[in-house]
Amino acid sequence: MRDPYEVLGVARSATASEIKKAYRQLAKKYHPDHNKSDPKAKERFAEVNSAYEIVGDEEKKAKFDRGEIGPDGKPRFAGFEGFGAGPGGFGGRAGAGPGSHYEFNFGGGGGRAGFDPSDLFADLFGAGAKRGRGGAGAPPPRRGEDVAATATIPLETAALGGSTRVVLPSGRTMDVKIPAGIEDGKQIRLRGQGQPGPIGGEAGDALIAVKIAPHPFFRVEGRDLRLDLPVTLYEAALGGKIAAPTLSGKVELTIPAGSNGGRTLRLRGKGLPASDGKPAGDLYVSLKLMSPEASDPEYEALMTKWRDEKPYEPRKFFDKA
Repeated sequence: MRDPYEVLGVARSATASEIKKAYRQLAKKYHPDHNKSDPKAKERFAEVNSAYEIVGDEEKKAKFDRGEIGPDGKPRFAGFEGFGAGPGGFGGRAGAGPGSHYEFNFGGGGGRAGFDPSDLFADLFGAGAKRGRGGAGAPPPRRGEDVAATATIPLETAALGGSTRVVLPSGRTMDVKIPAGIEDGKQIRLRGQGQPGPIGGEAGDALIAVKIAPHPFFRVEGRDLRLDLPVTLYEAALGGKIAAPTLSGKVELTIPAGSNGGRTLRLRGKGLPASDGKPAGDLYVSLKLMSPEASDPEYEALMTKWRDEKPYEPRKFFDKA
């Protein structure tokens, strides 16, 4: 076993705080949880740990500096007591007379308990760093980290439910069940599909953020939907019933006579369906007045007559602003 000072990279004259600082840096650098792909890191970490058990403890450090114990913490032979053997070493005590004998002391008895470097792990790596030591007070193994991903789904899937394929940060793909009526931005938690935990620890979760893709007709606002519905000039002027699309198919919508462009009609319960204790959303239909696409002389003549004989000012409210 190497000299503990050499292992920690400090001089023999280093202070206790300098030794502790060096140990913290090396323990963090070589901790197995941070070096899962490096098999040598575990051995290096154990070596750093053993070195600090010697020079991080005042009593053991003093014995090592006097040569009473080796780098492994075991006593060294130092002769018999009375011939230069120090206390706690491999010493003997000479008896007197013909029946004299020697009593050997290998050290290790009495004194304070040895330093436990794992007490520092909680500062470096959290409470889980002491796992595996056993005992009633041992903390539970650390849990693996959660991972995040996004699932972009069609509006129809959000409304009716279904499944979608998601690629996790690890590159693994999986099918995720989408509940009916889920809102944009909601999160689905997949238990145990995150990063694996350290030895004895459970895996983390996968957190899937749901994003509803843009729809060609509907705009999503929470659980409600909005739709711009084109209508003709005569439908707006005379009123009537026209077909309007919804997520569950077309419905008959009544247009009040004399409607203007931008007027909004409400279809209750035609938004996203009820989910998680929330009621179904509504569909808000805004009327959008449309002129004929093709040029028509009769239409132009009619509009000219209305302009000249029946003029009206739809923007007069701006004059009061």
